[in-house]
Amino acid sequence: AGPKGDLEPREVVGEHTSAIMSKGGSMSSAAKRIQKELAEISLEPPTNCSAGPKGDNLYEWVSSIMGPAGSPYAGGVFFLDIHFPSDYPFKPPKVTFRTRIYHCNVNSSGQICLDILKDQWSPALTISKVLLSICSLLTDANPHDPLVGNIAQQFLNDRAAHDKTAVEWTRRYAQG
Repeated sequence: AGPKGDLEPREVVGEHTSAIMSKGGSMSSAAKRIQKELAEISLEPPTNCSAGPKGDNLYEWVSSIMGPAGSPYAGGVFFLDIHFPSDYPFKPPKVTFRTRIYHCNVNSSGQICLDILKDQWSPALTISKVLLSICSLLTDANPHDPLVGNIAQQFLNDRAAHDKTAVEWTRRYAQG
């Protein structure tokens, strides 16, 4: 076969990319599930959230979350990267903040400490439910299971100073 003949579905081996099509040309079960969730989130996005593929790669999404009213993050727009593993939904998606945020459950690399993204993941969960959980984390931080200990201590011991810094960071990194 020449360069344009008999094209086989491309298979990329690695942690970040996986083939959407199987050898038979049918969609993988992960891709079918992700497409179903994309249709659902497009029709009924979770409150203050949006999400969808970055480009034509179904496994790499970008999401935005509006800072919840009444929280120090109000008025901010926070962008997140979502990576679906090839064995989704049996393994959780990897979700990270791209926008800097002052929060005891989110570190400077954007990693999020949230039980459903780790040991409490279940295939019954969807990306919509994950985004809603992240939204609720912005309203109700969990300082007893922090990724950033000093922010958790400040949250527990000097909430006013914590909230002041969180508001400053929201203005600096998550607004316009």
